[in-house]
Amino acid sequence: MPKTLSQAARVLLINDDAFELATMAASLRLHSVNVVGEASNMLVAENLFRSLEPEAVLIDLQFSGEEAVGLLQRLRRQEPELGIVITTSCPDLRLFGLLEKNIPHGTKIILKRSVSDLSIITYALIESIAAAKDGSAMKWINIHTSIPENSFISILSELTDIQIETLRLVALGLSNSEIAKVRFVSEKSVEQIVARIAQHLSITPDRRRNLRVVLAGVYFKWLGAPRH
Repeated sequence: MPKTLSQAARVLLINDDAFELATMAASLRLHSVNVVGEASNMLVAENLFRSLEPEAVLIDLQFSGEEAVGLLQRLRRQEPELGIVITTSCPDLRLFGLLEKNIPHGTKIILKRSVSDLSIITYALIESIAAAKDGSAMKWINIHTSIPENSFISILSELTDIQIETLRLVALGLSNSEIAKVRFVSEKSVEQIVARIAQHLSITPDRRRNLRVVLAGVYFKWLGAPRH
């Protein structure tokens, strides 16, 4: 990756994990990236954006996925050529309830476990600034690096949008009847979808375990929750 990020390119970091935020800021500055601000919540991010006028933002997408994307959409409206880089532990945005069309054009997305060194992030920042100007589609950067072929990424890709959304609603604690109302389908249909999800994930029926609790556990692990 021969390109280097100009020291004049102003970058705003947004991450609600204070340790990750401080570590990333320090590391990027050591790589001559001009980090002009660090925000730990959405309100601070918007205020810093207005006052610092960054050329790119690097944001961590975790549990507040829809809120974070809403922020990015507002920032892009204020600055149409803003470069956007998203880092996430989740390999499938559908688990956040998001579709690719929700993500501002030109955005670069990095799966955290694929990052071998900071050159990937600096490269993504460069590319995002250029992509914002030419209107390129959003793109994952190095999504498959160091990821085993039989990993959960392939499992997720085989689940339909309806199955992913149903899994998300189960994990959020909705009952089958509540999901049926949200999805405008019958409760029986929801039961069948949940059963197919469990079958696809090789979760066998076990009276000692609550299936919905097991599915919620799987969902939050995929979303990036700590694994114990």
